Amino acid sequence: MSSILTRLALYAKLLRLDKPIGILLLLWPTLAAIWFASNGKPEWHIVAIFSLGTVLMRSAGCAINDYADRDFDKHVKRTAERPLTSGKIKGWEALALAGLLALFAFALILPLNSLTKQLSVAAVIIAASYPYFKRFFAIPQAYLGIAFGFGIPMAFAAIQNSIPLLAWILLVANIFWAIAYDTEYAMVDKDDDIKIGIRTSAISFGRYDVTAIMFSYAISFALILYVGWQFGLRTWFLAGMLIACACAAYHYQLIKGRERMSCFAAFRHNNWLGAAIFAGIALDYALK
Repeated sequence: MSSILTRLALYAKLLRLDKPIGILLLLWPTLAAIWFASNGKPEWHIVAIFSLGTVLMRSAGCAINDYADRDFDKHVKRTAERPLTSGKIKGWEALALAGLLALFAFALILPLNSLTKQLSVAAVIIAASYPYFKRFFAIPQAYLGIAFGFGIPMAFAAIQNSIPLLAWILLVANIFWAIAYDTEYAMVDKDDDIKIGIRTSAISFGRYDVTAIMFSYAISFALILYVGWQFGLRTWFLAGMLIACACAAYHYQLIKGRERMSCFAAFRHNNWLGAAIFAGIALDYALK
């Protein structure tokens, strides 16, 4: 029994269930899209499907990422003891878990329309291919933004059976947000990544990394403001955006010295930034 529990604990660590920040960074923009697409009155089974699907797909993505990076992670202090890298679980176990979770996620959307199902196939392909973009793409964080934001067009597809232009603008906003927070994350491992040849935005931006992060926040916020305004949101939405701007200003204070733990703290704090934006959207619709 103890060996089974030990194995399950290793699987949970592989899937980062002990670190829910990744789930939340996917969840907030997905929930925002659901509220926009439903005019603030979502059906709760849709919220449940997409919330659980976010957990499943993020977990599957972690398993695939660790499989792809298993030979690189051993050279990075922060990741050297991950279950797959350290040899505590096998590569086939990680792939099997990823496949099983993806199947469960697909089963969740079976009651939804065909457009949503078609988009789910693209979502799996994007999630599975992301880890390999770090081999050659100078700013893989942009591709991560697509993977982390694909719940946006899927939410509109599920609710409206179409994907309007504003949904795609929201996705672009999410790409810039991902560039901001994942560059903060990449700054933590920058020295190790240079040694092993991994491409990240923190390396590509060089001495302009902090400037690029703040510029990415600015573009993301401008696009979200435009979308919210087009949907008729005003006071509470703007209040949420102001809080998000304050969060970004706080992140600048954390990252300007480029110290590892401060950059990691800025990355983790993006949960509150995303929560503030969603809270503003939800409150504005609720109090209209």
